Amino acid sequence: MRQPGIMTLLMALIISSCSLLPFVSQPYPRTEVELALQQAGKNRHQLQEVLRHYSEPNDSLQLLAAEFLIANMPGHSFVRIGLYDSTDCELVIDVLAWPDYTSLVAAWDSVEVVRGELHWGLAERVDDLTNISTEYLINNIDLAFQAWRELPWAQQLQFEDFCNYVLPYRGSNEPMEEWRQWFLDRYEGLPQLLHDPTDPIEVTSRINDDVKSWFAFTDRYYRHPTDQSFSQMLQTGLGRCEDMTNLAIYALRANSLPVTSDYTPHWADTGNNHAWNAILTADGRAVPFMGAESNPGLYRLRGHMAKAYRKTFAEQRDNLFFVKPEGEEVPGWLNGRSYVDVTRQYTAVADVKLQLENLVPDSTSFAYLCVFNSGEWKAIHWSKLEGQQAHFTDMGVDIVYLPMYFVKGELLPATLPFILDKEGELRYLECGSGLTDLSLVSTTRRTTVSSTDSVEQVFLKPGKMYELFHWREEWLSLGEQEAGDQPLEFKQVPVGSLYWLVEQGSRQEERVFTWEGDRQIWW
Repeated sequence: MRQPGIMTLLMALIISSCSLLPFVSQPYPRTEVELALQQAGKNRHQLQEVLRHYSEPNDSLQLLAAEFLIANMPGHSFVRIGLYDSTDCELVIDVLAWPDYTSLVAAWDSVEVVRGELHWGLAERVDDLTNISTEYLINNIDLAFQAWRELPWAQQLQFEDFCNYVLPYRGSNEPMEEWRQWFLDRYEGLPQLLHDPTDPIEVTSRINDDVKSWFAFTDRYYRHPTDQSFSQMLQTGLGRCEDMTNLAIYALRANSLPVTSDYTPHWADTGNNHAWNAILTADGRAVPFMGAESNPGLYRLRGHMAKAYRKTFAEQRDNLFFVKPEGEEVPGWLNGRSYVDVTRQYTAVADVKLQLENLVPDSTSFAYLCVFNSGEWKAIHWSKLEGQQAHFTDMGVDIVYLPMYFVKGELLPATLPFILDKEGELRYLECGSGLTDLSLVSTTRRTTVSSTDSVEQVFLKPGKMYELFHWREEWLSLGEQEAGDQPLEFKQVPVGSLYWLVEQGSRQEERVFTWEGDRQIWW
């Protein structure tokens, strides 16, 4: 018997010319589908065969699903990132050849001594539109519908969530491989083992427990930015958070569980970034978890986020990619077609309206809010400019931000940095006319341990040199000092600024801070 969700939708399609989804509401051919077929070039016939395959009246819902995938396929691809030396010669690295991250970094550093600074670059891109096969796409659609119809926890799954979070054949930019049948077979008897086989949280936890038994995180994959394929993950049993979320996507979507890949591109209070999963419930909640690590209801995000985004297969026409003028450069990942802002599902937010002091550069249509991450200001959100004004929506609170412009590949300050406090109020960090003394005990947030003799604990390395900077359109040095067993004393520095204490030769993961009262306040 077909599940009620599908039968209800089929009746709605017969009765009304409107469907649940604007992007699947009209039968083929449609403008978006035809445009994708044109972009497919020589591979067009492969996609047309899929559409012809579902041309019978009793296949109407599968046809809509096929149209959804094809119409939104532009921009989706396998991307291989290469490692290059200072002469742009590509190097081959097996991150698992080293026992841990520390030894890997040491080897990396020794190579740089000989080959110059190593850097990542695009080595290969294989677009889905020009390479996907008829057989692969039909198999993906048929297995997705089979699970939707047969599995008890999928009875309430609506077509919109099915299209976005069950039907897609890839999680990110990994190599395209078959995975649905493998995971369908693996959990074939699962419904009989569940306390409540209609509960998506229970089944997600059971499946994730199994994945945890054979796949795990390793920080060595921080030096392997190319997403692993399914077969590679089966072989290695190890990966970074992007691999873990992809693996959870395979296991759960194969079994008709609507699962997302959510991420923050840059943490606001530390370096790096993060990706995790969320399972969508029938009442519209998104319950976060970490594939191969932590189950729904038990997972806690450790960092402080300015923004959380969700990957979608569907193009999001409000994204910067679609609204920017032709030829205008924008910062890296913000140029994506297929993501939505879900920050308010994870943290307290506030809108930020700014009057920008620095003149808008020529041919610049947008301003960006940036967070400080791994020694750099990095764009986390964008706003269309209205003269010198910018409006940023749903920004995480209790964070320091810097508004910036993007010109010729570089971010340039647009006005002063500011703190967006817990109440959503702005406090600008402007150097005052006065001077003050700073007594510094750390380069990053620490848990201070009280001592009986009232001597403040110092978290600095004796014998190491430290340089203090403050922000004034750029990082300006306030001098260097060698650390001992006492706090570093910097005399007569500008008040009211944003400061940064950096250990000489470090990887610049030190955090920025303000000086309030007589202590460092970390951001």
